[in-house]
Amino acid sequence: MVINGRSEGKVQEAVKRLVAEEGPVSGIAADLGTAAGVDRLLSALGHVDILLYNLGIFEPKPFLEIPDAEWFRFFEVNVMSGVRLSRALLPHMLEQDWGRIIFVSSESGLNIPAEMVHYGMTKTAQLAISRGIAESIVGSGVTVNAVLPGPTRSEGVLEFLDKIAEDRGIDPEDMHKEITESLRPSSLIKRMAEPAEVASLVVYLCGEPASATTGAALRVDGGVVRSIA
Repeated sequence: MVINGRSEGKVQEAVKRLVAEEGPVSGIAADLGTAAGVDRLLSALGHVDILLYNLGIFEPKPFLEIPDAEWFRFFEVNVMSGVRLSRALLPHMLEQDWGRIIFVSSESGLNIPAEMVHYGMTKTAQLAISRGIAESIVGSGVTVNAVLPGPTRSEGVLEFLDKIAEDRGIDPEDMHKEITESLRPSSLIKRMAEPAEVASLVVYLCGEPASATTGAALRVDGGVVRSIA
């Protein structure tokens, strides 16, 4: 298993933790928000059987205050990095007639958040790309799917919420609760999901039991999306 992150320190910290828990793991620091960063990662990789694309940036900002540069930056980081990786790694998967590509999208790809339209746009794009790739490799042993988490207690989200809580002078836990009470009131579990709960769905998609699941957008959103399909 090879993991990626933007900073060498963060990558090595994660590698150390995963080696202790899971066994052999290596890491490569590269900024996948640029074509050069993707090339750096690819040059250090061998053949890849499973691509788990879990890169994304977000920032609440009113639509009228989002300049062109920010739209392009979000698209470059959240969308084009996945396009470039998939395009480079898919040929090997097709050659061996087995592989997995999994995009970690978001329920925001269906419920576009008014507070960060540019982020929602990129998550919708990921759904289109994952379905489109699956459509382009009909009959192969490669599956391509998207996972749609809802509010999740990831490191990045918690740091973001804690910063807002500090700015407002409120308890961080109250800020955490506000996510499902105010920002995502349709949540059926009335809490943020744990990363391990999202990972369980990803693990399923990586395995042989998921060989007939492809071109799908699978929700692990705590019921935030008010739809039965």
